[in-house]
Amino acid sequence: MVTLTIDNRPVTVPEGTTILDAAKTVDIHIPTLCYLREINEVAACRVCAVEVEGVDKLAAACNTQVEDGMVVRTNTQRVRLARKTNVELILSQHVDHCVTCVRSGNCSLQALSKAMNIQEVPFRNEATERPWDKTLPILRDSSKCIKCLRCVSVCERVQSLGVWEVTGSGAHTTVRIKGGLRMNEANCALCGQCVSHCPVGALRERDDTELVFEALCDPTKEVVFQVAPAVRAAWGESLGLSQDKATEKRLAAAIRAMGVKHVFDTTFSADLTILEESSEFIERFTHSETSKLPMFTSCCPGWVRFLRTEYPELAGNLSTAKSPQQMFGAIAKSYYAKLLEKEPKDIFCVSVMPCVAKKYEAGTPEASDVTDHDVDVVLTTRELDRMLQAMQINVAALPEEDFDSPLGRGSGAGVIFGVTGGVMEAALRTAYAKLTGENPPADAFREIRGQKPWRESTFHIGDITLRLAVVSGLAGARQLMDAIRARQVSYDFVEVMACPGGCSGGGGQPIHDGEDFTAERGRNLYQLDKNSTIRFSHENPSIQVLYNEFLGEPLSELSHHLLHTDQKTWTL
Repeated sequence: MVTLTIDNRPVTVPEGTTILDAAKTVDIHIPTLCYLREINEVAACRVCAVEVEGVDKLAAACNTQVEDGMVVRTNTQRVRLARKTNVELILSQHVDHCVTCVRSGNCSLQALSKAMNIQEVPFRNEATERPWDKTLPILRDSSKCIKCLRCVSVCERVQSLGVWEVTGSGAHTTVRIKGGLRMNEANCALCGQCVSHCPVGALRERDDTELVFEALCDPTKEVVFQVAPAVRAAWGESLGLSQDKATEKRLAAAIRAMGVKHVFDTTFSADLTILEESSEFIERFTHSETSKLPMFTSCCPGWVRFLRTEYPELAGNLSTAKSPQQMFGAIAKSYYAKLLEKEPKDIFCVSVMPCVAKKYEAGTPEASDVTDHDVDVVLTTRELDRMLQAMQINVAALPEEDFDSPLGRGSGAGVIFGVTGGVMEAALRTAYAKLTGENPPADAFREIRGQKPWRESTFHIGDITLRLAVVSGLAGARQLMDAIRARQVSYDFVEVMACPGGCSGGGGQPIHDGEDFTAERGRNLYQLDKNSTIRFSHENPSIQVLYNEFLGEPLSELSHHLLHTDQKTWTL
């Protein structure tokens, strides 16, 4: 243990502790801006400067380790002025259009400036704006970039892609796509983790809210909304709603309050995905001599892009089942359009997703089979919240309402699609029933739950032994794929989600700078599953009606046409 003094208070902490963490143990706050624990500890911003007795230069608290007998002062005049000057220098290279910035009110730089009482910047403004394709799912405004390097570190260390790089030095330092490429030329998965970890508005998702507002005003359009499972665990956060207020039923009511007539739950098509994907897995597993195993889940477009660009020879192992988003779009514009006596082109399908890559998926021509775009617009959870705020809807005062039928009923198995391991667990529940003729205990496969990036397990279903792996985060996916490529591991079924923790931690979820709500959101989804009256996808009565009245059976000719795809042909 090490004993030191911080602001005249004795502190004892383990050896190797930073000044920043040592100060926290005695409730002394040291501001940070670029810092992300175990991800970005490069002290690029110097906002966490402190005085250490006997040392001439100010130390960065975020990456300076404590020493026995050290005396630290965090609030001297020298420290205060240094921090203020550092923030002013950052502001001199940051365009100050706060009123129109998507992160206004949720910006770490804005909060720091206010806390430090900065009312004007004494330095010449040198913010530089560089061109960017505004049609891409992820947008970058270089004039807002503060060179904190978070995007570089997150992409490299968490997602293993290294899309971003730092060039130049001093005042000419800038962040760009590695090698000077354009975004659509890079191996970006479009996961949006760089967006979630940017402390300002330099990175954001493309805003498609006006397209939805326009559709709602178009009398020729039947606007149909679907809401992904993980959205219900997070949508109330940026609206200031408590968990007991931010229910999925109040979410349905809020969307109707915007003027939407048809509000459905994507857990319905998550169940549909399970019927198709579990059937496909059983078909592959029982014909392993002619099928590609392990079978990979395919509902995460960030993962699909990663596999296509990094391990193209393994793309054939992807399940051909479309994602729940795309399955819903296809059913909405075929089966549901017939129920409404409408043409497919009259249905305007909007998805609310925790994901940025879903914008890419919806725009990929090969992912649609009924119209050019079976899903017309994808909104992130953040965009939905902005729409509700723009319409001045008092969400907390709304009574709860059910999702619409027949595409709005989902099972608990569909709900857990929003957390890492949930797709695998849901598929195993139904695969077990198909192979044995009876349901397993609903929580029989809980062993694959957890937040560890790479988890594996073996399950026995009768005489059958299944070898399984679950991965979340692309760094873990890379380790897994390298091991599979080298034949170091062998599995039958593998679930991969691009974002750490799965969709709950998706790049389109509400941003809480420096805090991670992913595990808590996942626990909420598991609780919803536990409380659900239906916990098996194959027992969803709406799914049963859909097959009886329209699709026939899983893997039927019509199911293959509407609900399956060949990801190897997708435009990247």
